[in-house]
Amino acid sequence: MTAGTPARATVLIFDGDCAFCTTAVGWMRRLLPAMPDAAPYQWTDLPALGLTETDARSRVWLVDSAGARFGGAAAVAALLRHQPAPGLRFLGWLGTVPPWSWAAEVGYRVVARNRHRLPGGTPACRMKPAE
Repeated sequence: MTAGTPARATVLIFDGDCAFCTTAVGWMRRLLPAMPDAAPYQWTDLPALGLTETDARSRVWLVDSAGARFGGAAAVAALLRHQPAPGLRFLGWLGTVPPWSWAAEVGYRVVARNRHRLPGGTPACRMKPAE
């Protein structure tokens, strides 16, 4: 970054039309001491973050202050790695190491595909097919 360029804040991008996703973000805000700003992708300048609408519809994204993008289970792992509690940081690290990272991605996909069936979910939470 050059002098005079404002630092970009870390942001969690989620589906604001999904009640389950919105509920999950609220839960994280209450439980995680180092929770970054969170914004629905529908209200976000996605190209400025290097994301497309298709990217944002398909998974949660964490874009850090350096511009690195983490999607799906990797976003959750990155979020946990930046927490002050050593146990949460360890879980975040595990989420990057096979076979735990594979399991985390499978778990993320199962939750994402079934979010309309989970507590707080509504029919609007159903993932739209890729176009």
